[in-house]
Amino acid sequence: MTHSLESVADCEDFIAGCLFMGTGGGGDPVEGRKALTAALDDGLTLRWHDADRIGDDVLTAMVYGIGSIAPRSDGQADALAAVRLDADDDLGDDTICEAVRELSEHLGQPIGCLVAAELGASNTPGPVVAAARLGIPIVDGDYSGRAIPEEMQSTPFVHGISSDPFAAVDRWGNTVIVKQAANPYMLERIARHIAMASFDGAAIASTPLSGREMKRVLVPGTLSLCLQIGRACRGATEAERDPVAAALEVVGGWRLFDGVVVDKTWEDSGGFMIGTLEIEGRGTSAGRSLRTWFKNETHVTWLDGQPWVCSPDLVTLVDPGSARGYTNTDIEIGDEVVAVGMAGLDAFRGPDALVNGTGPAYFGFDLPYVPIERLMQ
Repeated sequence: MTHSLESVADCEDFIAGCLFMGTGGGGDPVEGRKALTAALDDGLTLRWHDADRIGDDVLTAMVYGIGSIAPRSDGQADALAAVRLDADDDLGDDTICEAVRELSEHLGQPIGCLVAAELGASNTPGPVVAAARLGIPIVDGDYSGRAIPEEMQSTPFVHGISSDPFAAVDRWGNTVIVKQAANPYMLERIARHIAMASFDGAAIASTPLSGREMKRVLVPGTLSLCLQIGRACRGATEAERDPVAAALEVVGGWRLFDGVVVDKTWEDSGGFMIGTLEIEGRGTSAGRSLRTWFKNETHVTWLDGQPWVCSPDLVTLVDPGSARGYTNTDIEIGDEVVAVGMAGLDAFRGPDALVNGTGPAYFGFDLPYVPIERLMQ
């Protein structure tokens, strides 16, 4: 079965679902919308395919954008001038396409299918548009089931699959091929430094797998899930029903906390936006407090000062009136929010995965991981 985005409304619904699953990261919805609508204006067909329609021998590649989600600094124009780059130069959608072409040329084989690395408001639309522009399919699924900051929160890593070689291309066309990395941690470090050198933005094509291998580690159906979430939210809003409840019915999640953001602290560090939000309870959460910690995406929370829902489970802050997810870039003091929670993938909950990439200990917190469904009992 194929699924397609045929209108601007479809694109808006898709982005809304990506924001809901994006846990505060996954890229800028404005950029995602721009890419999708430009593709429609160009007459492209935006569709994805069920995994069983991808041949076992087809070469696939994972594609994504890498970089901090922090707002651009005032000094970036001077830094660009120092290396003789023009801020207006931009390959746009072709950045991902060029990365795919470069990886294909390096491998000496045509790449016949793309896989989104994660779910996010630009990091999922980007691959969908790139596949359409390249004239190859993109599979209905991703390698994370949410938005993630690093290689170590992906299913290929958990299954012991190396993502090298990879190609990186930035918006000016600067191109790097990394033939081999010592291990996934070094691969992440190298890719992150390329993004930092490129003013916190590069497109990556990596993880060349056969269709058979791809299906083994794919989180299936997630692109269709995002579209379903967005449609449910819009339908509930138009019918004057609770859009948060409608979205949670689709994903089987929990309404965790209602409140208003009263403090936000962050820094742009090592190619990531890292910080905390303080949320004061309202409504059924009145008199309580929620604190979140993010590394691009939200990964650790505390309820009334006590450790609460943590990665690999998902926590997204959404607008109570629309269920539209906030990114940690855009959320501001005074914003009213509902914290929603969803169970992470079983593959990310094993003891090795928790320590080596997905749990609070990996992110530097001496906290136990307790599955969200146990916390909700």
